[in-house]
Amino acid sequence: MFGLSKFQKMFSNELGIDLGTANTLVYARGHGIVLNEPSVVAVNQKTGQVVAVGASAKEMTGRTPSYIQVIRPLVDGVISDFEVTEEMLAYFINKANKISKKVGRPRVVIGVPSGITNVETRAVRDAATSAGAGQVFIIEEPMAAAIGIRLPVNDPVGSMIIDIGGGTTDIAVISLGGIVKSKNLRIAGDKLNADIIAYIRNEFKILTGEKTAEQLKVALGSAIKSEVPLEAALRGRDLVTGLPREVIITDADIREAISPSIAMLAESAKEVLEDTPPEVLGDIMHRGVVLVGGGALLRGIDALLASELKIPIHIADDPLTAVARGAGVVLERLDLYKEALIYDEDEPPPKI
Repeated sequence: MFGLSKFQKMFSNELGIDLGTANTLVYARGHGIVLNEPSVVAVNQKTGQVVAVGASAKEMTGRTPSYIQVIRPLVDGVISDFEVTEEMLAYFINKANKISKKVGRPRVVIGVPSGITNVETRAVRDAATSAGAGQVFIIEEPMAAAIGIRLPVNDPVGSMIIDIGGGTTDIAVISLGGIVKSKNLRIAGDKLNADIIAYIRNEFKILTGEKTAEQLKVALGSAIKSEVPLEAALRGRDLVTGLPREVIITDADIREAISPSIAMLAESAKEVLEDTPPEVLGDIMHRGVVLVGGGALLRGIDALLASELKIPIHIADDPLTAVARGAGVVLERLDLYKEALIYDEDEPPPKI
């Protein structure tokens, strides 16, 4: 049976999970967003035991002894290490249950990137079930984000959303409760970090880490020229001498590093628009495109996309939590959003 009895609902939690490459957010029904932690796990290779999960594991990055490995179990939005993902989800579900003071196996809605395969979808469902979830429902992240920011997804009106996450960017056109056209890119926060690392290595001959690149992106990153120049000191290892060295990095450096990836993102958005039916495209031209995800916070990304696409670009309120909030809304109205869920092709969808 789909759904829980009234007695079960009193004791069981209902969770919406944005299972992201970089961060996992958990929405607990009646409590809002209760968790926002990095999708990182530290594992002791000698014993096979999990040492830390989430924020505490991320703090260990680059600082661990050789036998402790810091793992990101999701790559490009999909599970690359099933067992570690299971451990991570179990930790997050248990922590959310403690915060919301509920017991039992929760009913869970999980957001996944658009266009992932049946095998990858089944892996998410199995990992969540093994981690302690009761019923597990899967929804594509751009649809969840659109629901989370209250776009009229079930109406005969076209909406376009660009979700720039950590591992992937989802570009989707939505109408009548479904995705009309979509494209999933491996150009997102992690790719921009890699661009910055490569640029600094090539231009300054300094080796730097992913954590430092992320900090530089947040502090200096912009898609268009800033009115006020920004700069920051960078300390890293000189590739020539092998010794520590400090240089000054400017916003222009970071912009030059990430501009090819940003250009590819804009080009992909154009391709989606080119394949969109004329009536839906007319709606989008009138209503504009909405940006969500961490990448929406990059300075000037809205202005650059508006210039490239010739369509108004809006940044959603609280873009980081849009998918998790949308999963929470779906939990509350499964009957209304049942068509947006992804079902296993081998099994008929259960009755609501």
